[in-house]
Amino acid sequence: MTEPVLELRNATVVKGTSTVLHDLTLVIRQGEHTAILGPNGAGKSMLLRLLTHEERALPLADESAAVRVFGEDRWNVFALRPQLGIVSSDLHQRFVSGNSEGLITGARAVVSGFVATQGILRYSEITAEMNRQAADALERMGASHLADRPMNQMSSGEARRVLLARALVTNPRALVLDEPTTGLDVVGRHQFMERVRRIAQAGTTLILITHHVEEIIPEIARVVLLRAGRLAGAGTKEEMLAESRLSDVFGGAMRVGRENGYYTAVSR
Repeated sequence: MTEPVLELRNATVVKGTSTVLHDLTLVIRQGEHTAILGPNGAGKSMLLRLLTHEERALPLADESAAVRVFGEDRWNVFALRPQLGIVSSDLHQRFVSGNSEGLITGARAVVSGFVATQGILRYSEITAEMNRQAADALERMGASHLADRPMNQMSSGEARRVLLARALVTNPRALVLDEPTTGLDVVGRHQFMERVRRIAQAGTTLILITHHVEEIIPEIARVVLLRAGRLAGAGTKEEMLAESRLSDVFGGAMRVGRENGYYTAVSR
């Protein structure tokens, strides 16, 4: 049996004097495209940091692990990162703003996915095969023409495509998107999510972290709702995106619509 991408058992995270996640129990299985939905401050980013092992949950009373990723509770972060392709607006900003190498090109940004860095390749061994696979990943994303262009000279949509190629260059076991369309216009958002749809259809497990209901593509069948660091629900998309549930999670009356496999939610 394939181990789950993420398994939480009574996971609690405390930062300073604040409890950020409260006794969270949750399983995300491989092949199960899932959206993590909730308002700002719900704990979505902390959940991502547990997945990537950037944060740790408190130990359980029986000393067993509260968090397992792909069946393991202890990972070398650099070994885990290539198995989790990640695209986020925060990552976008870090690449576009430059790093210790200066302004990074599209090709070097993608290659950095092999060595689990944010574009810093100076001390890394980059092979011809890595460069070839990076070129292939850019081509699959329709971004070959961006290989030699500095990322700060790309549009937001172009840079996001490069980061998607970077996330996929290692053939990860799961693709994690954290508020992936922040900063994109309406056309750019649609184009980006259409590429994500094709990736999900090809079989890569998708985990979407968002507070926008309209970003939940038709291929996502399961939704996890978070509110104030607690699990507010987990189940089918139809169950979790009901007006009563969303109104409770977002703290206001919501009107939900559905068309062509997509949902919309607006305040009423």
